[in-house]
Amino acid sequence: MKTFLRCTACAVAVLLLAECGGKSERTDGKVEITFWHSFVASTVPAFNELVRKFEEENPGIVIKAQYVPTGDALIQKLVTSVQSHTAPDISWIHSDFIDKLVEAGAIYRMDEFLSGPDSLSKAELDDIFRPLLQGATWKGTLYAMPMEATSLALLYNRDLFRKAGLDPDHPPADWNELSDFARKLTIDQDGNGLPDQYGFFIPVFPASGDLNIWMILQWTPFLWQAGGVEVDANQSRVLFNSDAGVRALTLWRTLYQDLNFSTFGIAHDIGFASQRLAMVLDGPWNLPRYREIRNFDWAVAPLPAGPARRATYVAGEHMAIFRQSAHPREAWTFVKWMLKPEVQAMFSIRSGYLPVRKSTLTLQSYEEYLATDGALKAFVDQMAVGQGRQSIDYRRVEINRFLAEAIEKATLGKEDPKRMLDEAAARCDALLKTRPHP
Repeated sequence: MKTFLRCTACAVAVLLLAECGGKSERTDGKVEITFWHSFVASTVPAFNELVRKFEEENPGIVIKAQYVPTGDALIQKLVTSVQSHTAPDISWIHSDFIDKLVEAGAIYRMDEFLSGPDSLSKAELDDIFRPLLQGATWKGTLYAMPMEATSLALLYNRDLFRKAGLDPDHPPADWNELSDFARKLTIDQDGNGLPDQYGFFIPVFPASGDLNIWMILQWTPFLWQAGGVEVDANQSRVLFNSDAGVRALTLWRTLYQDLNFSTFGIAHDIGFASQRLAMVLDGPWNLPRYREIRNFDWAVAPLPAGPARRATYVAGEHMAIFRQSAHPREAWTFVKWMLKPEVQAMFSIRSGYLPVRKSTLTLQSYEEYLATDGALKAFVDQMAVGQGRQSIDYRRVEINRFLAEAIEKATLGKEDPKRMLDEAAARCDALLKTRPHP
């Protein structure tokens, strides 16, 4: 993320200026908790409903929810707010930014809340999907709590499958079928030499832009499916340039060229809704928008299996409590409330996000709903093969950028996948050697 990288050098220095803020209670005696989030528009109604329910159950607390664009805009706003002593009580954050906030002393350790009388029990903590807790952990310490879970699945147009002579009840089961179906579903309808319908959206975005992390999140499961990993256990060198990484990137490069995908120029969700795309990768947060599709038959399927296994990611945004908060205990009350199994069930049903707790999956009300919503159920079922991205304590943002550049050059730039991954790995390894030592 270009803008973020430019401000990283000064971010820690700015954040170190943080002191306890001077927020006060409202004149009506209620405590006001400011919560910053970056929920997409289709999720906001579900979140607002949760806020109303929380305030009904906790009449002494008011949640002031504020939308902030994610990525560069969010981290910059956090930096500025801490400098000016106007930081929120709670903000949703991505795991890649936790280290900067921790090193600056800007957010609480969760054990400061988990050790008190209003804590979560060990059983309750163990009930949270482990990859989500791992994403909020830095150097062995938990600094945030997951708010929701996300995953990645394959959405496909069943009507276009039928027109292409494909079985709509048989989405691609592996890479070979993904490639075969994608080619059959790519059609030049007017004979001008350019596809009017594309079989599969290859999620390639500019490495220097805000969507580079979204590209990496979609490529990494293919790395896992081929049997690869991102980094070694000691975080001393990256491993994405292994044979598995080369196979995964070669698949993307081949599809990108075979489908003439450089001629496709609209967003994936718009392309799918307009039936210009037959298959797309997407997360559950967009389900409210897809549920509005009434003019064609569509479904959600697991990601196709790779040469080694099935895999997808389980990730999510996290709730961090800022040290400038004048009401950290009330902020914790909201965080803890959000983790209730029944609250997670309600939010999942309304928003499309996945629950963060295993016990939510066994609630009768949630099971009954999933029986009526095959799309959400497909995402939930995939959590069984989901995993979190490996922890990288330092240089994660820069490593993301170098990997994104390799993906972009190999697909859009038609460069050799192995050479691009090797070059990116060399740059990443050099960065890892410069990380601080304990």
